[in-house]
Amino acid sequence: MHKKIILFLIISVMNNTAYAQDNIELKIMQSVERQMSLYPKSTLQDLYKHFFQDRFGPGHILSDTSASANYLKKELAKSKRFDGAEYEPTGYLGNFYRVNLSIIKDGKVDFSTFFKAFVRSMEDFKLMPIEEWKIEWKKILNVIALMKLDLPYFKQDCLSIDELLKKGNYVMHHSRIFNDTYELHYRIIEKEIFEKELLPYLNK
Repeated sequence: MHKKIILFLIISVMNNTAYAQDNIELKIMQSVERQMSLYPKSTLQDLYKHFFQDRFGPGHILSDTSASANYLKKELAKSKRFDGAEYEPTGYLGNFYRVNLSIIKDGKVDFSTFFKAFVRSMEDFKLMPIEEWKIEWKKILNVIALMKLDLPYFKQDCLSIDELLKKGNYVMHHSRIFNDTYELHYRIIEKEIFEKELLPYLNK
């Protein structure tokens, strides 16, 4: 009887693990489909950026707060087009939102409120260790490959991302194709901060 209970528990754990994995793969697929529907000119490089932003947020551009504020002001001043939605979730977990700078330009949120939310988005967020990110990216890449999206420069981008990760880095910018097609101007803001502090202004 004791052996039967143990066997039942093992099977239950295995089934739950398989279900969780299938669920993750489905979420990754849905996230890729969302990105491709919004930005059909995306390359693997752009999909990679979409997923790493979900795990690392805006941390790589927040080392100098004063410089980040000045850069944001200059970007707002010179930008004429603000493509994309006002906000959209990153990756498949949605830890952050890409928040369009148009909400400042249109006067829906003032600069100070926006920038404070942006800076605070990394205060309590725990970054994923790079070794864990390598494993996760491999899973994401496998799902993308199975989707047969016929992405341009797919093999080259695979090699470039692999080289990046081997060097212990994770930051990658949007592809040239993407930047030539879309005029995106946004900042990454943590989900809870955005929904509590900025979203109410957009829902008025």
